[in-house]
Amino acid sequence: MFKGNSVLGISLVLSILFVFIGVIFNNWLDQKASAFLDFAVTYFNWFYLLIGAAFVFICLYLMFSKYGNIRLGKDTDKPAHSTFSWITMLFSAGMGVGMVFWGVAEPVAHYTTPPFGEGSTGESASAAIKYTFFHWGLHPWALYGIVALGLAYFHFRKDLPSSMSSIFHPLLGDKINGPIGKTIDVLSVFITAVGVASTFGLSSLQISSGMNSQWGIPDTLTVQLLIIAIGFILFIISSWSGLNRGIKYLSNFNMLLLVLLTLSVLMIGPTKQIFEMLISSTGSYVGSIVPMSLRMEPFDNEANNWIGAWTVFYWAWWTTWAPFVGSFIARISKGRTIKEFILCALLVPSLISFVWFSVMGGSAIHFIHDLGNSALAENINADVNGALFEFLSNIPLGSVLSIIALILIFSFFITSADSATFVLGMLSSNGDLDPSNKIKITWGIIIAGSATVFLSAGGLDAVKTISIVAASPFSIILIFISWSILKALKKEYNAEITQMNTNHREKTKEKTL
Repeated sequence: MFKGNSVLGISLVLSILFVFIGVIFNNWLDQKASAFLDFAVTYFNWFYLLIGAAFVFICLYLMFSKYGNIRLGKDTDKPAHSTFSWITMLFSAGMGVGMVFWGVAEPVAHYTTPPFGEGSTGESASAAIKYTFFHWGLHPWALYGIVALGLAYFHFRKDLPSSMSSIFHPLLGDKINGPIGKTIDVLSVFITAVGVASTFGLSSLQISSGMNSQWGIPDTLTVQLLIIAIGFILFIISSWSGLNRGIKYLSNFNMLLLVLLTLSVLMIGPTKQIFEMLISSTGSYVGSIVPMSLRMEPFDNEANNWIGAWTVFYWAWWTTWAPFVGSFIARISKGRTIKEFILCALLVPSLISFVWFSVMGGSAIHFIHDLGNSALAENINADVNGALFEFLSNIPLGSVLSIIALILIFSFFITSADSATFVLGMLSSNGDLDPSNKIKITWGIIIAGSATVFLSAGGLDAVKTISIVAASPFSIILIFISWSILKALKKEYNAEITQMNTNHREKTKEKTL
């Protein structure tokens, strides 16, 4: 398995070392990671905000630019998956688990502690939905899209290995096969492993809380670790069946279940108000996206702390997912044009997120603000892990919907981990699009072990903090990825124009003769 594969060997050693340090030096890891995150969010908030805005601009530019008709593959290649299956797979891998986790908790948190003004008011209710859209809209999908676009373009169109270092060929040339390229690949694999392990940790926390809410099962570390063990077995079985069976079928099932839960709450909840909230918040988000993207408050420490704790934190958090989600989206996007790719990978998932947060978060705020259920807000803010189930317990058919929610979370849980073992196997096997089951199972063990470290280190805060610290260097790499993509597309377009002019001159010359 390791013979001739230094990326796999070094990545596994780093990941195992990370698990070992987490077990032996648990408190030290948590303290150092927290200190580093505080430093990054306090002194480099401007950097995260700028690169987040830049990636959205680059994606939108490419979609409407002269490069939009370039195909991610040969000119005759057609998409391997239907548009529905393609979108469900990229959405399930991209943020399904996180969106369900924060569907109620984040809007309510922004309602009670808003980015500006007084909390628990009509104004803060509107701001809560708008800023939730902001955090889960175009920006994270732009990060994913940049990585996915680069991988798909250089692999399917330029016939380079499906590895992160291939994106840097316009900048490094054949050096991508040397130590610099291997370092990029190792870092990408390690970040992917840590990022997915954080998802495992989040999911087990929410599933444990949901089972405690529904059936009184103790919400303890032991139960959470047992959930990880069961999830590990199930996603290995799914991963073993391959991309076109396990992952594809699970992703389609996830989307149907998500639609069922969303429509149920929409019909039971304040339907008219939800539609009004969705439309007005979408318009407000689009109209305010530039000032929100660049918002800093140098003379207001409280507001600046809010931006650091939420917006900057999210931009760093999405970076931990960029190698994994980008790699997976690239793998399933062969045959799409750049315009079609960005349109579906950027706008469609954002709209799905807007609908979800309007229904779940908007309904929760309706119960708190309009019906005066202040206890609901207190309980949600006190227990983020169980926020969704706390909300569902306050509506008709709540117990049934809670069971559906548990199944959805567990299914997203399996799908994300399933996709991750596939991507980790691909990235650590020199871009092999069909990695061996042995490598996928090995990475499954590493992911489960890392998730165990996260939970043992202190739950949700440790999960988020450690994963962001591990991924911080990738923020710099993303800048060079964007540069490399633009350089390659410009070179190809200019070459095509030159060839067209040459052909035209030759035809003109033949007619003259």
